[in-house]
Amino acid sequence: MEENMNSLTEFLREAKAAARVAAILSDKERSALIVEMAAALEESLPAILEANAIDLEAADRAAMVSAMRDRLLLNEDRVRDMATALREIAALRDPIGSVIDGWRTAEGLKIEKISVPIGVICAIYESRPNVTADVAALCLKSGNAAILKGGKEAAHSSSAIAAALQSVLTRHNLPSGIVALLPDGSRETVKWLVRQDRYIDLIVPRGGEGLIRFVSENATVPVVKHDKGVCHLYIHESAEYDMSEPIAINAKVQRPSACNAIETLLIDRKVAAQFLPKLKAAFDLHHTELRGCELTREIINIGAADEADWSTEYLDNILSIKVVASIDEAIAHIFQYGSLHSEAIVANDANAIESFLDRVDAACVYANASTRFTDGGQFGFGAEVGISTNKLHARGPMGIRELTTYKYQIRGNGQIRG
Repeated sequence: MEENMNSLTEFLREAKAAARVAAILSDKERSALIVEMAAALEESLPAILEANAIDLEAADRAAMVSAMRDRLLLNEDRVRDMATALREIAALRDPIGSVIDGWRTAEGLKIEKISVPIGVICAIYESRPNVTADVAALCLKSGNAAILKGGKEAAHSSSAIAAALQSVLTRHNLPSGIVALLPDGSRETVKWLVRQDRYIDLIVPRGGEGLIRFVSENATVPVVKHDKGVCHLYIHESAEYDMSEPIAINAKVQRPSACNAIETLLIDRKVAAQFLPKLKAAFDLHHTELRGCELTREIINIGAADEADWSTEYLDNILSIKVVASIDEAIAHIFQYGSLHSEAIVANDANAIESFLDRVDAACVYANASTRFTDGGQFGFGAEVGISTNKLHARGPMGIRELTTYKYQIRGNGQIRG
């Protein structure tokens, strides 16, 4: 065990040293490396798909649920999408060295607040192997080093992707620690890792509730949580059905396994009798399992929702429905059961829209649009390290600007304090 810890400590030292190298690369150099990494992913397509097939076979033997298997699956289109995301990241404006603010003091000191890299960023994630490429590119673009800890269910896929990325670093005689895949992913190692604040500057866990809780409870390194997504869509009494249906369907069934898919539909009782039968017919076409409150079940024939349903992130094609008496009750329900991720209203009433946008506490609040847009790519970030449900440092999709901090640079001409 001691020998393993010594090896892991050396791994972290290398990552810390690599972060200093990444920080002094120019934006042109960082962007060129990311473009080469995109090409390396495409060139490594056969190896990546072969590795993914091994992970999928293991998933099938373990009877992995369909939603999780979909997260794990890679095909040619998904690998090419990964490469496209990297090229989009490379094309973004340099987030490093920007003057956030500046002023002169009465003593003549010139003070500037400058954006700088955070340092070593550790991402701990489950299932989705594309996160390996996304996080690596976002960290490199923002001048950071990335420590990547994927789930064991995607171990072969993540290793193949990391190998493709690291081949570019090797070609340019750069330290592989700029994109470092954790060599030991055991639970005890992760528990040790999240306490290594001497080497790691930020941890971003993204995955199930158990992973988030484990990291948050054990970490001494600062944590930005990519927490669960118990997202809601509220259909206000002023909403038009023709807008409500496609938004509701998209928000639930376009990709049910995503954290930005809705888990609960709230509907005003003044339109419930009119809308719910048509919504049920629409969801039936997509084989969505519906669970409802007592008032909902008086209108449509579906299963009963219990107390646990309101706080459950299904990550599957399941939707709970609750009839509410007013916008106040809808917001109160979201306050009680929401996870501060993404919430939406469909309405024509401008006052209701503004009230919802102002009063709902979440990273992303939508009016007349699907919650599925809570995504780094959709926001124009190329990709995301995670979707933060924190309120401090970063909130919502975390792109390159959320992977920077700042320092003050002060220039004088001999001033001393009296």
